[in-house]
Amino acid sequence: MTDGVFDVAVVGAGPGGYVAAIRARQLGLSTVLVEKDRIGGRCLNYACIPAKAVLRSADVLDEVRKAATFGVALPEGSPAVDFATVGKRRDRVIKTLTGGVGGMLKRHEVTVVEGSASLAPASGQDAVDLVVQTAEGPRAVRAAHVVLATGSVALPVLGLNFGGRVVDTAGAWLAGAVPHSLAVIGAGASGVEVASAFGRLGSAVTLIEALPQILPAEEPAIAELVSKELAKQNVRVLAGAQITAAAAGDAGVAIDVSGERVQTDGLCIAAGRAPDLAGIGAEHYGIAVDERGLVEVDGFQRTSHPRIFAIGDIVRGPALAHKASEEAVVAIESIAGHPDVEPLEIDNIPRATFCSPQVAAVGLTEDQARATGATLAVGEFPLAAAGAATVYGDRLGFVKIIGDAATGEILGAHAVGPRAADLIAELAVAKSGQVGYKDLARIVHAHPTLSEAVLEAARAADGWVIHA
Repeated sequence: MTDGVFDVAVVGAGPGGYVAAIRARQLGLSTVLVEKDRIGGRCLNYACIPAKAVLRSADVLDEVRKAATFGVALPEGSPAVDFATVGKRRDRVIKTLTGGVGGMLKRHEVTVVEGSASLAPASGQDAVDLVVQTAEGPRAVRAAHVVLATGSVALPVLGLNFGGRVVDTAGAWLAGAVPHSLAVIGAGASGVEVASAFGRLGSAVTLIEALPQILPAEEPAIAELVSKELAKQNVRVLAGAQITAAAAGDAGVAIDVSGERVQTDGLCIAAGRAPDLAGIGAEHYGIAVDERGLVEVDGFQRTSHPRIFAIGDIVRGPALAHKASEEAVVAIESIAGHPDVEPLEIDNIPRATFCSPQVAAVGLTEDQARATGATLAVGEFPLAAAGAATVYGDRLGFVKIIGDAATGEILGAHAVGPRAADLIAELAVAKSGQVGYKDLARIVHAHPTLSEAVLEAARAADGWVIHA
């Protein structure tokens, strides 16, 4: 079967792909969306959303344990975790959100094809050919432009294979039970989230990181604070650790790390991912990739072939769902010739880790900012000094702003504590919109809110903090 020529074919229906398809239809482009697994991709089905659903259960457990402090009496005994119910709620959340995406695609009249797509040898200069392997057999698709949004795959380490007692982060989040003990290799955002969730839900967790600190991309003080909090969550942190051997069998997992043998019921590998380009047929169109295997793109997400664009985990920049979504908008608006399209500024993309306490940042760390040679204005404000944090009973954490003293520009901003992932949004807007820390210091914030910590951090950078 051969389809007529679409304006756009999108390969992959994750947060990048489905956004690309919807934006294309909004701009009047005929669009086909190809997905080999499930609508919503890895994020909605296996990663971001199930992760946050399980983490939310762990957060609620924390809140229940503190209920007496707020004058709320509980029955005798500690609260118990019913992980079967946690799993059912997680699955409902996934179904609700993926169903919502499916509904949006239908409303926007996106043609959805279930199958595995690959680029076919070019048959002309005015279109790109795809072959989609569907349950009914091969299906030919032709489009004037293609957007590749195929995401990434987990990387095993130490000669281990995924399966049985060894899982990637998706395997951890979709588990049917809480293991008695769990080792996590890799203490970036994904690994720390797994450790924080399962430690609080009852696992004895060993978190292993080869680099000197967990959360290597974050401020050292934030990594230290989170490490101390993880220790209170049934998590043993081994940073600067060297693994010399690992083996998994029917009885469990054994890891030799820094001269010690760690034995656990299960192992989650969160040590990296690779672009999912196997079988995509990039060679048929001469699509260039870099030394890491990532597709090379320009600021408008165009590959070395003028009719093929790429977004998300398969291109440079952080592997974040919201980055992929915004790259999708840039790619489609470029294809459509939209007058307002602008390249995405990677340095202005916020990142967040939903452990307890939450961690979020945008831009440079203080060390990175100093390396630029700029004269810095650094302001830090503890959440304990914000009235809202005391009211809500969670005073741990701080907000930090790093500015250029000469220009007033915000170079980086960091938050750790309750709702840090929400607090960073304001700072990302300020940085992206070139609102300096001096300007931010004079913008009225509602009281009592955690956002006042952002105001006071900006004032601290400007040298006149009020409430510290």
